[in-house]
Amino acid sequence: MRILLTGGAGFMGSNMVRFLLNKYADAMVVNLDKLTYAGNLDNLKDIVGHPRYVFVKGDIADEGVVERVFKQNRPEIVLNYAAETFVDRSIHDPKPFIITDVVGTYTLLETARRHGVKKYVQISTDEVFGSTQDGLFTEQSPFDPSSPYSASKAGADHLVRSYWRTYGLPTIVTNSCNFFGPYQYPEKLIPLFITNLLEGKKVSVYGDGQHVREWIYVPDHCAAIDSIITTGRPGEVYNIGTGERLTNIEVTRKILPLLGLRENVIEFVKDRPGHDRRYALDSTKIKTELGWAPTRTFDQGLISTVRWYRENEWWWKKLKDGSFGAHDERPDDASA
Repeated sequence: MRILLTGGAGFMGSNMVRFLLNKYADAMVVNLDKLTYAGNLDNLKDIVGHPRYVFVKGDIADEGVVERVFKQNRPEIVLNYAAETFVDRSIHDPKPFIITDVVGTYTLLETARRHGVKKYVQISTDEVFGSTQDGLFTEQSPFDPSSPYSASKAGADHLVRSYWRTYGLPTIVTNSCNFFGPYQYPEKLIPLFITNLLEGKKVSVYGDGQHVREWIYVPDHCAAIDSIITTGRPGEVYNIGTGERLTNIEVTRKILPLLGLRENVIEFVKDRPGHDRRYALDSTKIKTELGWAPTRTFDQGLISTVRWYRENEWWWKKLKDGSFGAHDERPDDASA
C-alpha cells in the first residue's frame, strides 16, 4: 500500500503518518510538506530513518513538485491533510489560504487523475457549514462559510466532489469536528491555553466564551480516516464527530484543575470578526456504514494532552518564541 500524505509534518498529518506505519506492515508513506510555520519535522523525530517512510519538502500548489512525487513514488492512495487553517491568519491575509487550500487541492486532483490513483481522501472541516444555533449538520447540509479559511476549504471540497462526478476520480471528502492532542501547534485553543498556563500567563477567551465546538482526540480521527481508506465508498462525504460539544469557557474550565489553577487566570477579550457561534455534526453515516466510533471521551483525551505538553516543553517552547499565535495570545479553535 503506497500512500501520499500531504501536510504530514503538521499536527494532524504527523499523527496519521505514525498511525499508518504502526498499523500496516506493508504501508509505504510519502510525506509531502512545504514546512510552513506549522510544519515541524520534530513532530516525526521518532520515525526518522524508518524504512517505509519518505519525506519530500515541497508545495502542493507546485505542479512540477507534485508530478515528480507521483512519478517517483506511484502512490495508490492520496490523503490531503495539507492546508492553511488558522482563522485569524486568514482574516489578516487570505491569499495563502486560497493558494494552498484551493490551488493546491486542484493540483493534487489533476495529478491524481492523470496517474490513476485508487482513492483520494480530502481532510476537511465542519467550518464549511458555517454556524447553527441548534440542530446538526449532515453530509447534505449546504455550505455557508464565515471566514476566508472556511471559504477556501469549502472551495476545495467542491472541487474534490466535482472530480468524482466529472472524471470518475475515486474521491472522498471528510468534514470533521475540532481536533486536539499531541503535537498541535500552540496557536489553537487547547495547546495555546495549556502552554500559556504552564508559562504562568493568563488565557484570553473570545467574547462571552459561549461559542460551541465539537471535539475529537486525534488518535480517534486517525482511526476514522483508516476506516475510510479501507471501506469508504468513492464519491461519498463522511462527517467525523463525537457528539461531545462544549463551549470555549467549558473547555477552559476543564483545563484549569488539571494544572492546579483557578479561574482568576481567565480574561475575556473582544470577539473576532465572523466568529461562528456553534458547530455540531451528525456523524451517523460513518458509524453505521463503516463501523467507526470514538474510543476516548473528551476528558480522557484532555488528561493525556495536558500530560503530553507538560512532558514535552522542548517541543513547544521554541515554537512559541516569536510565533504569531503565541505573542498575540489569541486562541484559534479551528482543528488542524
